[in-house]
Amino acid sequence: MRIISIIVSSFVCVLAACAQAPSISVLGDSYSTFEGYVTPSTNEMWYYEESGNRTDVDDVTQTWWWQVAKNGGYRLCVNNSYSGSTVGYRGYDGNDYSDRSFLTRMDNLGNPDIILIFGATNDSWAGEPVGEYKYGGWTKADFYTFRPAMAYMLHHVVTRYPNVKVFFILNSELRDDITESCQTICRHYEVPCIALHDIHKINGHPSVSGMKAIANQVLEAMQK
Repeated sequence: MRIISIIVSSFVCVLAACAQAPSISVLGDSYSTFEGYVTPSTNEMWYYEESGNRTDVDDVTQTWWWQVAKNGGYRLCVNNSYSGSTVGYRGYDGNDYSDRSFLTRMDNLGNPDIILIFGATNDSWAGEPVGEYKYGGWTKADFYTFRPAMAYMLHHVVTRYPNVKVFFILNSELRDDITESCQTICRHYEVPCIALHDIHKINGHPSVSGMKAIANQVLEAMQK
C-alpha cells in the first residue's frame, strides 16, 4: 500500500506541474515598470501607486503586462524593466547607458515560457544613431548604435532561452528609422514584432486606456 501511495502522490504532482499556467517574463523600460513589481528593485521606476500628474495609472492592475498575465491566464515570472533604458549603450545627451541597457539585463529573466521585450522607445527619443545592420561578429563599440545592439539582443535571447517563445513589442510614434530597423531585425530572427497603434499617452507614457489597448493588442498577437 505504501508503494502504491507513493506512486499515486507522484502522479498527482506531475499532473499539477503540467496543469500550471505558463509564465511570462518582461524585459522593458519605463512603460513596463511599477513600484514593487520589478526585479531587481534597484531599477529606476516611472509608475508608482502615487503617480502624481505623470499619468492616471496608479494601480498595478492597470499596467499592460498585469492585464496580459491576468486575461491571458499566465503567471508573471520576472519583470526586469528600467525607466529610461535603451537597447543600445548610448542614452540621453550621448551618455553611456550600458549599466541599464537591455543587453546588460537580458540574462536576468528567470525561467519563463514566454518573453515579452518592450523596447526601442528611449533609443528613439534619445537620438541614438541606428548604425548598420549587423548579424554577427559584434564588438562593444557596435552596441553604441541601435541596429547592431537590437540584433545582438534578439540573437542572444533566442539562444539563451531555447524553447521559449519571444515577442518584441514595438511602440507607436517612434522615429521611422527605428521602427523600420525593429521590424527588419525581428524578421531576420523570426521573432514576432507586435507594432502598437492608437495608444493614448500622457507625458509620452501610456494612460489607463493606453495600457488597456497595449494589453489587448499584445494578447491578440500572442494568441494567433
